[in-house]
Amino acid sequence: MPRIVTLQFSTAGKLYDFNAGDLELAPRDRVLVETERGVAIATVVTAPVVRSDEETPGDLTPVMRIATQEDLESLKRNARKEKDAYDFCNKRIMERGMQMKLVRVEYLFDGSKAVFYFTADGRVDFRVLVKDLAHTFHTRIEMRQIGVRDESKMVGGIGICGRELCCCSWLRDFQPVSVKMAKEQNLALNPSKISGQCGRLLCCLDYEYDTYCSLRKTLPKCGKRVCTDSVTGVVDKLNILTGNITLKLDDGKLVVVKKVDITGEAPPADTPPPRIESPVSAGRSSQRSRERQGDRLLAEVVPLVELVKADTTKPVATGEASPQRDSQPKPARKKHRTRKPGPRKPSGGTPPAGEPGGGAKE
Repeated sequence: MPRIVTLQFSTAGKLYDFNAGDLELAPRDRVLVETERGVAIATVVTAPVVRSDEETPGDLTPVMRIATQEDLESLKRNARKEKDAYDFCNKRIMERGMQMKLVRVEYLFDGSKAVFYFTADGRVDFRVLVKDLAHTFHTRIEMRQIGVRDESKMVGGIGICGRELCCCSWLRDFQPVSVKMAKEQNLALNPSKISGQCGRLLCCLDYEYDTYCSLRKTLPKCGKRVCTDSVTGVVDKLNILTGNITLKLDDGKLVVVKKVDITGEAPPADTPPPRIESPVSAGRSSQRSRERQGDRLLAEVVPLVELVKADTTKPVATGEASPQRDSQPKPARKKHRTRKPGPRKPSGGTPPAGEPGGGAKE
């Protein structure tokens, strides 16, 4: 069964598994391995572990050998070359006024390639710069654009907590961070206080987010009306870590209580207490409601009945109307709410027969 060893190529970098073979390795040993970019020096993170063939991928690269003193000296020479290349490239960037920031220069172990890491807001045309670098250093040049978080990881620094940045000391992978995490922990939403050296939200906001979410589920929400054995009020503030709850009473006073003191929810202050009725009173009230409903329906039906009666008792005109009445337009009927509907005498002309004042004179 193969012996698997875990290596890293930089501090707090990604971990890679290699086949240790018969080499006796210990943590912090320097070894030479073959990678896609060529030969590189890596650091042992964990001692070799024997794994079964099922748990081990079949294409693991074997470790070449343990780094010697000559290999370490070659690594130091590459470091001096990186400093010179950084100064030269930075000078060329300033002379040409290019909108980019050089972060780091890395030489491969065999010196066959130099990688220049930079940050920029958008795309940069660096073809002329590459020609200058290749003509000066006589090696292959690779320009690689990185993000601001990767820049902080390479440069390093001290955070607002007074300790070394997590990304350059032990944090290997960046986790997504949102403003919701700061709100959940009742932090001031001040960009200068919740942002790191890279300008993004602090990575440490993610460390205690799950704990705050689980603790908040055991506490009442803000704005909820709760009661204790002595007071009743609305939840104004919460201290998730200590479990203290600040209640705002009806008279405006603030009282701090413990989570264990809350006995339950309380009804709103303007809600009247429920009325408990006996079966007899409940029957009477239902009977009264039925009587009110019947009176309301009767009041709606009576005007309709009177209107129908008025239409049926209206006398029907007999005979022919005079030409004067037919030629004149019928005046508009004036509505009067208090007058009982009935026949009216038209203004002007001879009234038709059958109506009061109409017909032939005797």
